[in-house]
Amino acid sequence: MTSNGTTSKAFSITSIALMAAVICVLGPLAIPVGPVPISLVPLAIFLSVYILGTKRGTAAVLIYLLIGAVGVPVFSGFAGGFGKIAGPTGGYLLGYIFMALIAGWFIHRFYDKVVIQFLGMLLGLAVLYAFGTAWLSISAGMSFQAALAAGVIPFVAFDVVKIIISIILGRTIRKRVPSLSQM
Repeated sequence: MTSNGTTSKAFSITSIALMAAVICVLGPLAIPVGPVPISLVPLAIFLSVYILGTKRGTAAVLIYLLIGAVGVPVFSGFAGGFGKIAGPTGGYLLGYIFMALIAGWFIHRFYDKVVIQFLGMLLGLAVLYAFGTAWLSISAGMSFQAALAAGVIPFVAFDVVKIIISIILGRTIRKRVPSLSQM
């Protein structure tokens, strides 16, 4: 491999690790409002795919989930372990993967069309909500409507703001760090 290829690969790996670390730092910071807390993880994931691209951003999400699954307290409320993934909020945790894939695809396919990016990120969020609500309903023995009321309705406005912030920050960071747009 050439020096340039090695540098590029090292930069890519470092960038993925850095965004995984950002998600891990923001993950435990949550405001409990019921069975599902208000979390900054969606913001960190949207930023990850915005800054790194779909594949690398999703890789950062997978690393975050693996770190949490082995017991490091990176999930909401400083929790970790497979039990958290199998618990009532586990559908949201696994839904992050699909949210990253969908949002990342829209962000990079329509980079010059912010409204389409926004709508794609909303679609990714809707898929996250679907996974989370279905699993919350099953694991907590709640009706789907009760799970929707507990796990989605209180968060929609906050999550829309997270999308807007990630678009603003993501575009700014990519402009200021030109090597990110070449990954």
